[in-house]
Amino acid sequence: MFDQKPIQYILLSVALLLYLVIGFAFPRSETSLLLLSYSILFGIYCWIIFTVKESQIRFWFYAAIFFRFCLLFSVPTLSDDFYRFLWDGRLLAAGHHPFSHIPSYYIENKMSIPGVDEALFGHLNSKNYFTVYPPVAQFIFWIPATFSSSVYGSLVIVKLLIFLSEIGSLVLIKKLLNNFKLPATRLFVYALNPLVILELSGNAHPEGVMILFLLLSLYLLTTHKFLLSAIAFAISIGIKLIPLLFLPALLPLFGFKKAMQFYLSVFVAGLIFSFPLLDREIVTGYQNSLGYYFSRFEFNASIYYVVRGLGFSLFGYNLIQPAGWILGALAAILVMFVSSKWPRVNWPWYFKDLKNQFPSNDTVLTFIYIMMWSLLIYFLFTTTLHPWYVTTLLVLSVFTDFRFAILWTGVIFLTYAGYSAQAFAENLWIVVFEYTTVLGYLAYELMMKRNQARLTA
Repeated sequence: MFDQKPIQYILLSVALLLYLVIGFAFPRSETSLLLLSYSILFGIYCWIIFTVKESQIRFWFYAAIFFRFCLLFSVPTLSDDFYRFLWDGRLLAAGHHPFSHIPSYYIENKMSIPGVDEALFGHLNSKNYFTVYPPVAQFIFWIPATFSSSVYGSLVIVKLLIFLSEIGSLVLIKKLLNNFKLPATRLFVYALNPLVILELSGNAHPEGVMILFLLLSLYLLTTHKFLLSAIAFAISIGIKLIPLLFLPALLPLFGFKKAMQFYLSVFVAGLIFSFPLLDREIVTGYQNSLGYYFSRFEFNASIYYVVRGLGFSLFGYNLIQPAGWILGALAAILVMFVSSKWPRVNWPWYFKDLKNQFPSNDTVLTFIYIMMWSLLIYFLFTTTLHPWYVTTLLVLSVFTDFRFAILWTGVIFLTYAGYSAQAFAENLWIVVFEYTTVLGYLAYELMMKRNQARLTA
């Protein structure tokens, strides 16, 4: 590990310093310093992933873990979502269903619940919204509420769970790369990505745990442990609902019988994991939270912002309520189409070349490609795309030949420029730049693959 060139230690030291500064010193309102620090981090990351050698894998693997560990005791400066995690966890620890009421209900009715007080309430960014976190995520939030009564102590426990999950994800990525006979150095596309490190280990977003179980499910598929894979997949859905997008692809890939077995196993496991919270309140809460998501929340969107602009021009008001649901439905239809037709349709050049590179028995790798495209479709049609959402797309891209997700993790950080000490104001020029850059590079990648196919034809 210590037989490295001085440049490796210089990069390690600079990156460590910047992670500590962003994690402990800069609030998100310090736009210039924040973006400059992240730009340097992203530059270091790109240099490493494009130059790293097999002999340096152990060095940078431990560095990736060390970067995450150094953020374990920081209070997130880029996101205040963790306060809602603690709120939900304390409700559950006190025997209250987290989906029963919105946070303001407990304050307005002066309910006496340990830790659920005006001090914590004042930090919430969703005081009048039902929780959006599924039952397994609620269990994760319950753990720190059980072992610590302080906000900081509970936060450290949540971050410890995510830190351990991240280590597990790195190990699973290494194993999957080996099973797919892909270069081991691809690990660092995810392991050293600054957005992943800052948003998951730094800002304590539960995607870190969800990604662990999604990768575990994929790994178990490669080792032919079908039932265990379905259970791991159900856990990932129980943390964030995003993996539901990937289920339709299993039918054409595995065949009707195998797919139905997987679906049934996921459903039964999901019911078991949801059982402690399974009642009318969770149904009502989910309906309300999903309704809020599709009809009220809007941030860093692409197609939706175009629709919104047309709505203001033609009708004079925001069309988010009908548009959110319609775009969601269109995304679902496209995902179903891609999932069901991919393995057997003669695609146009920009998909046909990808299809032909899969061995007929390598269904898991095919599945990962479909997952990546399905998630991209969802991101383009959603009304809300926070930076940490892209971490899931990035980890899937590790196993493919596409690198547009790397670029996305760089430019999406620019959305933090909308925060000031007073309020948040989204800069639509940044959004235009982000999507133009990402989709433009994706188009370039597709064109390059087309030209390569012509040369080898």
